[in-house]
Amino acid sequence: MNLPAKYPPISPKTPFFLHGGDYNPDQWPEDVWAEDMRLMKLAGCNAMSVGIFSWATLEPVEGRFEFGWLDQIMDLLAKNGAFAVLATPSGARPAWMSQKYPQVLRVDAGRVRQLHGKRHNHCFSSPIYREKVRIINTKLAERYKDHPALIVWHVSNEYGGDCHCPLCQEAFRGWLRRRYENDIEKLNHAWWTGFWSHRFNDFEQVESPSPIGEDLVHGHNLDWKRFVTDQTVDFFRGEIATLKAITPRVPVTTNLMGVYPGLNYWKFGAVMDVVSWDHYPTYHDRPDTWLLAVSSSFLHDLNRSLKGGQPFMQMEMAPSMTNWMPIAKLKRPGVLMTEAMQAIAHGADTIQYFQWRKSRGSSEKFHGAVVDHCGHEHNRVFGEVAELGAVLKKLDAVIGTTTRPSVAVVYDWENRWALEDAKGPRTEKKDYNSTVINHYRPFWMNGVPVDVLSEDGDFERYKLVIAPMMYMVRKGVGERLEKFVREGGIFVTTYWSGIVDESDLCFLGGFPGPLRKMLGIWAEEIDALYEDERVKVVAAEGNDAGLSGTYEARTLVDVVHAEGAKVLATFGSEFYAGRPAVTVNTYGKGKAYYIASRNDERFHADLLGGLMRQMGLRRTIEGPLPEGVTAQTRSDGKREFVFLLNFKRDAAKVNLGAARFKDVLTGAAVGGEIELAGNGSRVIERA
Repeated sequence: MNLPAKYPPISPKTPFFLHGGDYNPDQWPEDVWAEDMRLMKLAGCNAMSVGIFSWATLEPVEGRFEFGWLDQIMDLLAKNGAFAVLATPSGARPAWMSQKYPQVLRVDAGRVRQLHGKRHNHCFSSPIYREKVRIINTKLAERYKDHPALIVWHVSNEYGGDCHCPLCQEAFRGWLRRRYENDIEKLNHAWWTGFWSHRFNDFEQVESPSPIGEDLVHGHNLDWKRFVTDQTVDFFRGEIATLKAITPRVPVTTNLMGVYPGLNYWKFGAVMDVVSWDHYPTYHDRPDTWLLAVSSSFLHDLNRSLKGGQPFMQMEMAPSMTNWMPIAKLKRPGVLMTEAMQAIAHGADTIQYFQWRKSRGSSEKFHGAVVDHCGHEHNRVFGEVAELGAVLKKLDAVIGTTTRPSVAVVYDWENRWALEDAKGPRTEKKDYNSTVINHYRPFWMNGVPVDVLSEDGDFERYKLVIAPMMYMVRKGVGERLEKFVREGGIFVTTYWSGIVDESDLCFLGGFPGPLRKMLGIWAEEIDALYEDERVKVVAAEGNDAGLSGTYEARTLVDVVHAEGAKVLATFGSEFYAGRPAVTVNTYGKGKAYYIASRNDERFHADLLGGLMRQMGLRRTIEGPLPEGVTAQTRSDGKREFVFLLNFKRDAAKVNLGAARFKDVLTGAAVGGEIELAGNGSRVIERA
């Protein structure tokens, strides 16, 4: 696959960073709008997300559309040199619709129909709801298709949730008929319904999982989650089709939510023109929360990877506190700049906030905003936003650039669903998310860029692929991994891998199932440890993997037999003392590593750091990085921009080695040892 070294800007109208936020002028009188325009210019903001929850204002009664206020806002934005990320309002419908058409209201898993209220409680299967969305989207697209302010369609908002109404039950059965080729026996086999006498005679007998019915058949639960994703994507496609029929050249997006558990975002990436997502880290909570930067970087890399490296939109972040968290801590000085630079370092071409102006009432009236209740610019938060706006104007050359890592980490939603649903080896602390991030962390700490893949991703593009807790191995994945390793790739996986197939049926003949031959091991049993238990992992003398001394295993431990694999470490305690704890198997031109336990951070640093050195993986900066500091890069194939980010409150020094750089913001030459302020960042270009 030939991937571009540089991507075009999100819109040809905007070959620069978009800076702005969620704007709700329909909540404010007109005399505030002109002041908003003045403040936007002061803050260096040039793009506003408009109309996200405005359906009741756009269509106050059925069939009566009122666009006059939105006409004024779109014109004001254009007049003031700003742009609109224009939303479709399907995230929250008006009360008249719920009253007249109750079928648009969701039914929960307990089979209770919800009342009107909140948001995202509409049925994606409802023909009435789909038609009402089509009508309002058509009106919007026809009215603003040629408006100079329009640059992106913001479709709905944070899709999520499921519905168990009769319409969704029928849609689910239709989905199952297609998946199982209208053969109920294929479904019975996939769900292993002989257990507890759960066999079905007909698809009409199948209901969605429910606490008042069936929710312990794992294949059933897994297929329901797949259906919910597919039904949501189908609804999303319907919204897109309406917009594209009228505005084919205006890109579409919808804002995602990190690793939100309810939807498989890999399927969304294929549908939208540009990925966008909402990010609310809490770097400001405690001095030692710099580790949160690792997981935040992972999420940014995931969103960049959803479309193969294409830059994404940071659709929402908080300019100050986030009121829905348990403790609404203020964002410390300097954190906003570094948080924004982190997003850009990993691929963002926009910095947008929730929200522009604080609401006067309701549940988010105390959520951070660019414009506070005081209504003017003379406060700390506005000043920091304006400072960031000035910096973004100097980064035009970064727009469209990307990174092409040699390393990929596998994060797979279907694998997560199946793993978390399993009744064993622990009911809690399976910790798929944190385990993946723990294997990502050594690369972040060494400034080695990383992509994120699903199991269906293109392994061949990488030198090193890491797939922690690859519990589910879908059909064909094992064969593709074998090919990857056989042709020279390095593969790393862990305990509790190769356990089930795509239907959540256990592999027979010994774990790790289709990975067994490539890994050269047999995982006979898995031991779950109590919270206070630790098992020693002892590095083998003379191993060439960078392991040394003794490490601590916790939570989960595989009892493994080496079947041709070389043993790099053994367990030093418990009845499996002496058994392999880490193995490597040469397979064709490549190697496959197996980590048989959940280990401490020193272990990950040693093993994965050793692999980085052995493979000669390029680091963004030659020298070692201080704790809490990372270095990330974006390039167009000719120019390389390096982002140095310090997530600790104390200043840090970074040695740039022999390489020479230029400070992108000042133009000054940079080299040798430089200092990063606490919560500070630098953007430099490699000379």
